[in-house]
Amino acid sequence: MDTMAADDLCVEQLAPAMRSLRIAMVTETWPPEVNGVAMTLARLVEGLRERNHALQLIRPRQTRQDGGTADAGWSHDGWQEVLLRGLPIPRYPHLKMGVPSKQRLLELWTLQRPDLVHIATEGPLGWSALQAAQRLKLPVVSDFRTNFHAYSAHYGIGWLKKPIVGYLRKFHNRTLCTMVPTEALRRQLTAAGFENLQVVARGVDTQQFSPLHRSDALRQQWGAADGERVVTCVGRLAPEKNLGLLLEALAAMRQADPTLKLVLVGDGPARPALQAACPDAIFAGQRRGADLAAHYASADLFLFPSETETFGNVVPEAMASGLAVLAYDLAAAGQLITPGVDGLLAPAGQRSAFVQQAVQLARQRLFTQQLGRQARATAAAMGWDRIVQQVERTYLSALATGPRPQASSRFLPQPRTS
Repeated sequence: MDTMAADDLCVEQLAPAMRSLRIAMVTETWPPEVNGVAMTLARLVEGLRERNHALQLIRPRQTRQDGGTADAGWSHDGWQEVLLRGLPIPRYPHLKMGVPSKQRLLELWTLQRPDLVHIATEGPLGWSALQAAQRLKLPVVSDFRTNFHAYSAHYGIGWLKKPIVGYLRKFHNRTLCTMVPTEALRRQLTAAGFENLQVVARGVDTQQFSPLHRSDALRQQWGAADGERVVTCVGRLAPEKNLGLLLEALAAMRQADPTLKLVLVGDGPARPALQAACPDAIFAGQRRGADLAAHYASADLFLFPSETETFGNVVPEAMASGLAVLAYDLAAAGQLITPGVDGLLAPAGQRSAFVQQAVQLARQRLFTQQLGRQARATAAAMGWDRIVQQVERTYLSALATGPRPQASSRFLPQPRTS
């Protein structure tokens, strides 16, 4: 075993005791917050725990909508939550970002040294974790999960794009490995000077997201009669999601099928403008769990006009739910969809092509149904087990090439918070 290169390690050949790692996971978002980072990270953590790893989750303390304390952190064998102070995110006051906490993390990891630190977000808490881990010579890996630099143009701060890219490059190049969800993003970041990139895709829960969760009762609430079809889009209602194009495509689709209904699942700062522009749309707000799955499965078409995704978890969720998906040839859609087989792709940035293909879906019902059935079959091969094992291999490689941690006991309960 000692003579094997880290890249050659086969996770399934390792005994459980050898596989078990003490992983400190640092994130500035976590369920019940509703976003792709929180949801996929929670699924990864669940999979790592199932594979006998000890997890220490470090995140900002969350609060309820009414301002009350929502959680206090807890720990038991192999699982520990460490809650730190956070501040509301501008335009998203129900979400928190961490505050600088380097000294707190130095104290924590000096007393309970992890084998490896995994930083999922690049905010103030993530930067503090990077500094603390390097001070203690701990191996660090990171994720590139959000296109902050792409978002800047949609919030009137496009002039900050270069400084943001510079900060992200500096952050990630100080880690042993940065996991990115697609090969296209790896190439883009490599061209921008990012190093040590590893493609690790995202999975989808095909039991949670399934055509079996289609609900006639929910469709009746939407006013969708028999034979009428529902177009949906799931995600933040925000400028960077390019939802004006969604409304443009819907208007063109209704020339071919006037009965089409639009259901938007999610919330955000663009909601008032969207309601004014499309008053007959159904705004379902944020949905979770089985309720979210039913909202997917009860629709017929999924239009996703965003051009700022690092991955776009809603795409495989819609595919698993048996929907015909139209998106730009970017991120998850570009990686997963075979045009004309299990979905449709428009060339990036070509609004007219997006609208034309939306009209095609409106006109061709049988073709749309065929795309949805094949999308479900494609999603069936995207289970989370494979993704968790790939992350494990990334951890093992980092441990083989980075600083070697000292021996330590498993994480112990840590009641102190700040």
